Amino acid sequence: MWFAIASTDLGEFGFGWSSKGIARLNLPGEPAVSIAERFVGLGYSAAVPPEAVSELIQEVRRYCEGQKVEFQHVALDLTGVSPFYQRVYARLRELGWGKTTTYGDLAAELGDVRLARAIGQAMGANPVPLIIPCHRVLASSGKPGGFSAPGGTSSKLRMLALEGVQPGAPIGQLGFGF
Repeated sequence: MWFAIASTDLGEFGFGWSSKGIARLNLPGEPAVSIAERFVGLGYSAAVPPEAVSELIQEVRRYCEGQKVEFQHVALDLTGVSPFYQRVYARLRELGWGKTTTYGDLAAELGDVRLARAIGQAMGANPVPLIIPCHRVLASSGKPGGFSAPGGTSSKLRMLALEGVQPGAPIGQLGFGF
């Protein structure tokens, strides 16, 4: 498993990959040295990104500039991720740019509204935020809810703003910038 760090308009991102696909993505909010230490601690080695990862880095840079970028095509390596979490992540990857859902709605789509807390736990354990767009999952009130990545809720709000979403607006208007 390998990693590389790339600068964007939002800060330093860390990209971890295997021969199967992207296995980890660290959002900005920490110095590059801290990101590198985290990857090394997980058994990754620094490397020059292969073409697919280099293309992803460019897409992430465009995203950080506010350009509409979709990440559904990115190959992932979710080895070690529970089948339930993989199911949650697969559904969430279908949620496109500027669209949001709630923990409860996502749970209902997966067949049981009582799974809302488990959905929250899956979001907190997401190894590839942005590619699996956990920032698009909101509390039932339309407010942002939690976000475990560096920067917490302010990072989530910044990512949503790039997509034209203003959490806290009436639920039906979340994706329309009202």
